[in-house]
Amino acid sequence: MPSPKLELPVFERLQGQLIVSVQADDGSPLRETAHIVALSRAALLGGAVGLRLRSAPDIAAVRAVTDVPIIGLTKRAHANTEVYITVTPDEVREVAAAGANIVAFDATELPRPFTVAELASAAHAAGALAMADVSTFAEVQAAYQAGADIVGTTMSGYTPHSPAQEGPDFELMAQLHAAKWPFIAEGRLNTPELAAQALRAGAWAVVVGSAITRPDHVTRWFARALEFAAPPKM
Repeated sequence: MPSPKLELPVFERLQGQLIVSVQADDGSPLRETAHIVALSRAALLGGAVGLRLRSAPDIAAVRAVTDVPIIGLTKRAHANTEVYITVTPDEVREVAAAGANIVAFDATELPRPFTVAELASAAHAAGALAMADVSTFAEVQAAYQAGADIVGTTMSGYTPHSPAQEGPDFELMAQLHAAKWPFIAEGRLNTPELAAQALRAGAWAVVVGSAITRPDHVTRWFARALEFAAPPKM
């Protein structure tokens, strides 16, 4: 199939830009929607051009204060599947109705109750674009064939069949760029240098999350580094 052409206004606004993922884990002091709104406003103040948000309440609250492109998703456990990012058409519709321009969903090869085509179709029927979170090049091809408008490298390293590595999957990005498949870079892009490298690798846009909006994660990086650092000899 031919390479998708990203000529839609929402994608044009995002080209070459930073998207900040503003999410907080359950149990985090920042999980409350009011905090998500504040973090989103801070990210936009700092130069983000788009946001990636979890849950309809968060999306609706942030949509009330900005008109920037929002990538929306849900994260819920479901029986008999390891997939947990926007698993069902109902969740797709929920996210779109809350104000997301783009609905992101897991499009990996993991067993799932609904196909990627069904999720993409639900997004389009709800007036949103479909973003497939993938982990391999083969999944990219399958996602575009199933109707996705854009793919994200989000799941690389988080599936049993993708490379386990501490850094971003620049090899996958290189494959996508060589094949002229448009993609949004996401996953372990935790420094400005890595984000810029992803853009140079051909990414349409770059998503950064934990390094900007999860101080508990960033604190943990520093704490672990100090834990394993050898103290100076006296």
